[in-house]
Amino acid sequence: MSGSGGKVPGDGAPGSDAPVDGARSDGAASEGAAADRRNHDLRHVASAAPRVMVVDGSKLVRRLIGDVLRKELPDVDVVGCSGLDEARAALDAAPVDLVTTALVLPDGDGLQLARTVREATGQRYVPVIVVSGDAQAHLEARRFTDDVTDYFDKAHGHQALAAFIRGYVQPAPIPGAHVLYVEDSRTVAIATTRMLQAQQMRVTHVPSVEDALEYLRAHAHAADVPGADLVLTDVYLKGELSGHDLLAAIRNEFGYGKRRLPVLVMTGDFNRVNQSTLLREGANDLVLKPIEERLLVTKTLFQLRLAGLPERSAD
Repeated sequence: MSGSGGKVPGDGAPGSDAPVDGARSDGAASEGAAADRRNHDLRHVASAAPRVMVVDGSKLVRRLIGDVLRKELPDVDVVGCSGLDEARAALDAAPVDLVTTALVLPDGDGLQLARTVREATGQRYVPVIVVSGDAQAHLEARRFTDDVTDYFDKAHGHQALAAFIRGYVQPAPIPGAHVLYVEDSRTVAIATTRMLQAQQMRVTHVPSVEDALEYLRAHAHAADVPGADLVLTDVYLKGELSGHDLLAAIRNEFGYGKRRLPVLVMTGDFNRVNQSTLLREGANDLVLKPIEERLLVTKTLFQLRLAGLPERSAD
């Protein structure tokens, strides 16, 4: 299944371009206006009647996820499977458009299932979402394989699960959501900002961590503290400070938790140790380069929705 979203190529060495708050300048303005007029359909499914596979050993969980999908996509065909064998049979019967799976299955695990989906004819671009109670620990240890598109930690609760699945099957814009975007490449910044603006987000772009910290400090005691709803940052930027320093300042100097100010980190580093370090330092999630529009928008909207949900009680 090919997507309608575009990709932003990974940038090279830090650039020296000026900030592009709004990312509308010169010849890019007319091109951006044309892009805004296009229908940015970011559905991760291929048709109006998608076939979605839900794999979990628990009948209750399968029913919960199925109910969420039917609410969001009335014509969805939900295929419930209890394990690998049933999933293989379903894949042999017909292609699917999206898969959710538990990490632990009665006859295997979700990583095996993800590999099975990837190996099935025509399944290479199908989103595979792992739903697990310890997904965050697996993410930090980078134990998820490249066959897994994304994960959901059940500790966030059923309401957040509904928001997460909704974000994949039909991301709904959050008008006016404010993103502080840190990127030193003007070309990448224009393209990425355009993606976010197409979803009705407001973007403040700065080219360095130093500029981002100046902005956050200026808003630390203002009425709109912390000054943004989400931070999107690269790791290596022009200036002396990096994305690691920005994470440390947000989580320690300012004391903003992951729900108070979510941080998405863009990285082209495929080293799992380095990725784990970013998550342990306080990143909510990673967006791997080259940036794919649908995944960037889905992850951004999910973190914004999660930040807006009430904290769960300790029951």
